[in-house]
Amino acid sequence: MERKIVITKKESCIYTALIEDGVLVELRISEETDESHVKLGNIYIGRVKSVNPNIGGAFIEIAPGISCYYQLQQKHVPIFTHKIGKKPLCIGDELVVQVSKEAVKRKVAEVTTNLNLSGSLAVLTYGDTTIGVSNKMTAERKAEIKEWFSEFENTSYGLIIRTNAKTAEKETLLSEIRTLEERYRHIVDTSIYRTCFSCLYQEPPDYITGLRNTYADGLTEIVIEDESLYNQVREYLQKERPGELPFLRKYQDSLLSLHKLYNIDTEITHALDERVWLKNGGCLVIQQTEAMTVIDVNSGKFTRGKDAQKTYLKVNLEAAKEIARQIRLRNLSGIILIDFINLQEQENVRELLRVFRRELAQDPVLTTLVDITKLYLVEVTRRKVRKTLAENIRTVQQNREGDSEK
Repeated sequence: MERKIVITKKESCIYTALIEDGVLVELRISEETDESHVKLGNIYIGRVKSVNPNIGGAFIEIAPGISCYYQLQQKHVPIFTHKIGKKPLCIGDELVVQVSKEAVKRKVAEVTTNLNLSGSLAVLTYGDTTIGVSNKMTAERKAEIKEWFSEFENTSYGLIIRTNAKTAEKETLLSEIRTLEERYRHIVDTSIYRTCFSCLYQEPPDYITGLRNTYADGLTEIVIEDESLYNQVREYLQKERPGELPFLRKYQDSLLSLHKLYNIDTEITHALDERVWLKNGGCLVIQQTEAMTVIDVNSGKFTRGKDAQKTYLKVNLEAAKEIARQIRLRNLSGIILIDFINLQEQENVRELLRVFRRELAQDPVLTTLVDITKLYLVEVTRRKVRKTLAENIRTVQQNREGDSEK
């Protein structure tokens, strides 16, 4: 699979697009100046505002007037900078927290005391002391990496070795882990001297985190038009991922912008549409509700042949590939129910689920095909981390409207 990253700027927004085999599969939109306190990954000293055992949660302020939800059942003892009472968590306690989920619809952002510090090859985890390796590596490679880093086992933090490390040299991986360890030590050691609401760590801009979290396997090009963005990405690659510097290219066609070349606005319009047409004439109907996302597969204009079941299988297989793409592109999460066209033969059902699992496995966000129900609805769950693409666009528009009114 060939992967290409395209970074464009239009007005005050930055668009980061991931293209796989010529097809857009992921799109992030961020404001050029993003000073949000609830940016995913940021680490703060927060203050407990309220504790509600009935809902198993608390609300922690990370800035004056900005409260985030905190689940009380955490795996370890939080890093307190100021402790008031003897209870595990008391109103007024000050502690180190990290933004773990963005605000979605009417839900506020979430914070956690299970701190994660991410690199392109590894993640340092405070609160989980195990050393884990990506399941997308071979058993032999996983065993080799675990043997390399067994010396890092301790009672303070653990490590997750990411898929991008599957071909990395030991010294390269070790260097990144040492950097993450130094960052962790600095946060812990300096937190006791910082005041409440201090930002102890700030995540890089979205276009940098997008690069960091993209699978390096198959990456052929990183194309950027804006001079400033190009220089920032070049600096990041020189420091963090020097092996990918040869892929970086400055786009210089003054007659056709990079944004128009890849039809970004058209792609966004299609990604916000409820109906998605398949090449074979079938279509998907994607509807988001408060509780879940429902996707219906219709044969549409597809002409039924002599064997209806073969026709339905063909439509379903193409639909499975497109659904996996739409889930990533729209950044759908939580519970997703898919109503494929009913297949009578179990062999065809197994083939459909096999192909669907394979396509979902391309997603770097944890996505699980749970089962198929008695009503032939396929259940999928996807980890909630960021806003959907629609919410992302709506937030950017609201912020721009708010700025124009000032």
